[in-house]
Amino acid sequence: MTADLTDHQHELGGVVIGTGTPVVIATIEGLGRPEMRTADVDPPHADGVWLGADYYAARTVRIDAAIKTPGDQAAALDVLAALQRVHDDPAVRLSGGAATELRMKFPGRDVRVLTGRLRKAEADLAQLVHGWVPIDMEFVAGDPYFYSDLPQQVSLPLGVISGGGFRAPVNAPILVTPAPGGTQRPGHLSVEGTVPAWPVLRITGPCANPRITHVESGRVLELAATIGAGDWIEIDTRPPWRTVLRANGGNAAPALSPGSRLDRFTLPPGPSELRWQADDPTNTARLTCTWRPTWAAL
Repeated sequence: MTADLTDHQHELGGVVIGTGTPVVIATIEGLGRPEMRTADVDPPHADGVWLGADYYAARTVRIDAAIKTPGDQAAALDVLAALQRVHDDPAVRLSGGAATELRMKFPGRDVRVLTGRLRKAEADLAQLVHGWVPIDMEFVAGDPYFYSDLPQQVSLPLGVISGGGFRAPVNAPILVTPAPGGTQRPGHLSVEGTVPAWPVLRITGPCANPRITHVESGRVLELAATIGAGDWIEIDTRPPWRTVLRANGGNAAPALSPGSRLDRFTLPPGPSELRWQADDPTNTARLTCTWRPTWAAL
């Protein structure tokens, strides 16, 4: 369970640091523009440089802090041990792509999240007798973006109209609005953030040959597969994973059509529409789309 954070409090792998905690933060570096990996080339026999593609490198966040437990050496060591255990869970430490969260709360912003691993937690015990332990931490995020603390989600049926209609005579203009407490049209998304979000798409059967289209971009994900009742296939477009898995853990990626590009299927900020179709005589199949709003800066 994640902690409720107040301004200038942060949570690193379940350990809350900052204002009102035993861990006093002096500075945090690495929250501006991340470093770049460039493909610049020096042209032979010419001045200047040929400017190539620029890619964001991993974001390294450096936290200069100190554990403050006046007169209580044991308490200081307990806090230090908790920080050292941040990603000792073998499920994270020994698994490629697995990550820890750094949750950050600043004034005027909701909680923002970086996903990565704690790479350094170096402590100076020279003043432990006073309950003061300076600690230098480095957190390396797998990508440079800040994510919402809470995901957004929509569940889309195959059929948009399941009942109702018009009663004659019909007079213009015809206005169609949702019933009180009803949902808006399935497939219409409103994505927060400033950069495109990577969705996780789960198709729950029974259905066959599902096809998912992002209307504005025309990008398509299509599977030549049959999904039984109660079974599902999950398409994860997030950069660290980019997998297509069945409920039993089996790899369904070979069922993707050649034109299905996980590395390009994003949800842009703002309103857009997602549509899907499949063979389902029962009209009970569902597509669940989950994403985290994403920001390039705090």
